[in-house]
Amino acid sequence: MTEIKICGLSDAAGFDAACAAGADYVGFVFFPASPRNVTPEQAAALSARQQGGPIRVGLFVDADDDAIARVLDVVPLGILQLHGEESPARCAELRQKFGLPVMKAIGVATVADLAVLADYAPVVERFLLDAKAPPGADLPGGNAAVFDWSVLRGAAIPRPWLLAGGLTPGNVAAAIAATGAPGVDVSSGVERARGQKDPGLIAAFCRAARG
Repeated sequence: MTEIKICGLSDAAGFDAACAAGADYVGFVFFPASPRNVTPEQAAALSARQQGGPIRVGLFVDADDDAIARVLDVVPLGILQLHGEESPARCAELRQKFGLPVMKAIGVATVADLAVLADYAPVVERFLLDAKAPPGADLPGGNAAVFDWSVLRGAAIPRPWLLAGGLTPGNVAAAIAATGAPGVDVSSGVERARGQKDPGLIAAFCRAARG
């Protein structure tokens, strides 16, 4: 069954909808520049709405140890998602320091962008293959950009992975068919306005991804 991650949750309606729709992962963004940014306290309050359920993922962008520790003091996360320019050495360092699995986001535009996967594979548990941020973008992800899925055709991805980048209820089934992705990640594609999740779109996305 295709794994599903709903990222950038910031209110109760969105969180509840992701849980009800059977998402495997729910993502909280701890990056002040993002319209989906939440404080550790906000994330903790949302997470407490359901015991168990989806794995809680914390998205960080080139965060220092203290910033991550402050979040973990308040929110029980299951995975650290590193969405910045973190090196393989930095991934290994954070994985060891905090004792949590690491998901490394890799921006993809061409086949050449996949070459770095071999460097990261020994020090991360999984990858998130996202559309490379366009020039001048303020955010490393969540830009509603789709990359050419054909670059993944036949690619040997050395860890479990999720496909991201411009996915919506309308295109996710085609994306899975085109790439063979074992999992998908969505943020802007299930929003009614920038940073505001739509419960109906979350439910539709999960149905389409597993249909």
